[in-house]
Amino acid sequence: MEGPRVSFVIPCYNLAQFLPECVGSILAQSYADFEVLVIDDCSPDNTAEVALSFRDDRVRHVRNSSNLGHLANYNRGIALARGQYVWLISPDDRLRRPYILERYVRVMESHPEVGYACCPAVGLNGSTETEIENSIVNHDAIFRGKKFLRILLTRGNCVIAASGMVRRECYERLGAFPLDLPYAGDWFLWCLFALHYDIAYFAEPMVNYRHHELSMTTYLTGERFAVRFKDGLAVLWRIRRRSQELGQQGLVDLCRHRIAYQYAHNMLGRNLEGSVYRMSVDEFETSLGENASHEKEADCIRARTWELVGNWHFRQRDFGQARALFALARSYGHVRLKTRAKQLLIACGLGNSGVTLFDKMLAVHHRFGSQRVR
Repeated sequence: MEGPRVSFVIPCYNLAQFLPECVGSILAQSYADFEVLVIDDCSPDNTAEVALSFRDDRVRHVRNSSNLGHLANYNRGIALARGQYVWLISPDDRLRRPYILERYVRVMESHPEVGYACCPAVGLNGSTETEIENSIVNHDAIFRGKKFLRILLTRGNCVIAASGMVRRECYERLGAFPLDLPYAGDWFLWCLFALHYDIAYFAEPMVNYRHHELSMTTYLTGERFAVRFKDGLAVLWRIRRRSQELGQQGLVDLCRHRIAYQYAHNMLGRNLEGSVYRMSVDEFETSLGENASHEKEADCIRARTWELVGNWHFRQRDFGQARALFALARSYGHVRLKTRAKQLLIACGLGNSGVTLFDKMLAVHHRFGSQRVR
């Protein structure tokens, strides 16, 4: 017997109170050829009771024999899915429009080169909708995969997980969630799939993403920021390697730049979001040693990292520290022309006027450059 066209996978642990809204939003879809797999990871609440309460043969409750953890649970659901397309959605999120599945299936059927479809979300706080999240462009588009990958590398994980429907072939060909990336596994897959497939993007926010203290994102952001940071770095290093294997030098260079950016910001503590984590120089060097493919690459990233740290001190008018860091950056390799200009301004005693000049240049860039999608 032929399976359904689409498989919704709902991994559940202790979120039974949200499950009726999530499943209800799926059952309300105008496109009806789907199954709903509620993958119960030995949840201590009444997930089983709620899952079995739906009077629809398309909804199936699967309870694991032991607790697998969230990533292994995702992968079990993907493995059990029978559909050509797989939609992984948390029970605390929901579909916002009854035609989203119909639109997704139509574009995926028309464009076999597309690996996944996605859209922005509207935040949900209790029963109240909040702001639109993760809008990329203001029109529907089929992105070339590598162009979309550049967006993902530059902006970070700007695909709302609840909005993504993936061609099953992507998982079969490239793999499912890596178990060693508890925070950034979805970002890694969005990037990896974009390296090999085009992406369908819908501008209308057709899903709701719920914010609450029990969510996995809240836990990993607030309680385990170091894990989040290291996962993010691992994604960048892995995509750099995959891009290199495919001969995509432009993407390799972009990954190196973003790696240096992450090192710099976390050595400065600029991404803390309430955490006390700050990367040490020793951690920085250890990470480089474990990941750089050769010393030339390590020196390139060292130069860019110290340049970025120096730029921050320059903007803080800490010119002595900026001068030392710019010199350190140059000892490892090439630095940008504007950094050399800052060195000259400091040497001439014109640091304060230099900050003002660069502020004006940045304002012009934001005014005329922010409308472009790179």
